[in-house]
Amino acid sequence: MDVFARMESEVRGYCRGWPTVFTTAQGSHMTDENGRRYLDFFAGAGTLNYGHNNPQLKRRLMDYLAEDAVVHSLDMYTTAKRDFLERFNEYVLAPRGLDYKVQFPGPAGNHSVEAALKLARKYTGRETVVSFTNAFHGMTLGALAVTGNSMKRTGAGVPLGHGVAMPYDNYLDGRTPDFLLFETMLEDSGSGLDKPAAVIVETVQGEGGINVATAEWLRGLQDLCRRQDILLIVDDVQMGCGRTGPFFSFEDAGITPDIVCLSKSLSGYGLPFAVTLMRRELDVWEPGEHNGTFRGFNPAFVTAVAALEDYWVGAGMEKQTIAKGQQVETALNEIALAHAGAVDSVRGRGMAWGLVMSDAELAPKVCEEAFGRGLLMETSGPEGEVVKLLPPLTTSEADLGRGLEIIAESVEAVRTTVAV
Repeated sequence: MDVFARMESEVRGYCRGWPTVFTTAQGSHMTDENGRRYLDFFAGAGTLNYGHNNPQLKRRLMDYLAEDAVVHSLDMYTTAKRDFLERFNEYVLAPRGLDYKVQFPGPAGNHSVEAALKLARKYTGRETVVSFTNAFHGMTLGALAVTGNSMKRTGAGVPLGHGVAMPYDNYLDGRTPDFLLFETMLEDSGSGLDKPAAVIVETVQGEGGINVATAEWLRGLQDLCRRQDILLIVDDVQMGCGRTGPFFSFEDAGITPDIVCLSKSLSGYGLPFAVTLMRRELDVWEPGEHNGTFRGFNPAFVTAVAALEDYWVGAGMEKQTIAKGQQVETALNEIALAHAGAVDSVRGRGMAWGLVMSDAELAPKVCEEAFGRGLLMETSGPEGEVVKLLPPLTTSEADLGRGLEIIAESVEAVRTTVAV
């Protein structure tokens, strides 16, 4: 592994916790060059909802490439793009009564967020965007301005303006009514808060520590935005595409955002792909006003269509994800009960879960122990205090069970070592 340390930037991160060289991956497993197999509860930070090298998706992709079909096309019309737009409307938007227009902003989630922020400002003529404590929306400058993590914000190297943070659901432990500060500041001309163009929110804060907003809180946020004539943006980059059960994570709350950001598992295969969805009347872009070289990656259109056709016809995927999530929740609660001194709480929805450790130093130790036992996980939260689980949605019950056993063993090992 010397070549990585010698040539790759010090910015590399995940590899430091998983010091091995991976060669192959299939389903919920990765294999390194020594032949050791690892169970993957990371899934490309939520990019591989359907697992590694999903065979149905791979077959469609290989057939497409074998025909010398278009790979790169910017925003030209292609058959692959047409198929995606038709299927996305048929299987996702129309059944949910959503009439969004689709923008292809670039290949990653931060591109979707940047487009959403620019569009909201252009449409409203206002500059300020409200985000929430512990939010994470990406590493480019606009997205960082609405991100909470101080280490990531400092890395920008320039002032990050036109963003204001408000308390996320339960941030103040229920001591202050929801949105009291926010709405009071909006209505007080002396508060220093300019009327925002938009509010951007994650229904479940992944990088922020698996903080789950209640349906009531999300409905209250939508109501506030409508009363105050503020656009509501839902960043569904990590929690969309079925991660919480429904295709969109906001469905259970019964809200309809003005703008939605999607990426990560949208391609279904780990290929770069993002869209920004907007209410039809918000589409005030001039041609080419927001663009990018890789905003029309046709292989991603192909695998996205395959994922929609194979997994999102009917409610089977949603039901399976919710059932598996209940399996995970039950096991994590048992771990928390058995190790009450080391584990503070369990949080999550669907197949996104966090084991909140009482001491921030314990979470990376648990992940290190898990890696030694053949399980890949990461930490999240402002201090890295949360052991974060994002298994592929297609993970079998048996593999889920084995991974949860490894977590239990790892927590036990860490607690025993710390006690000694």
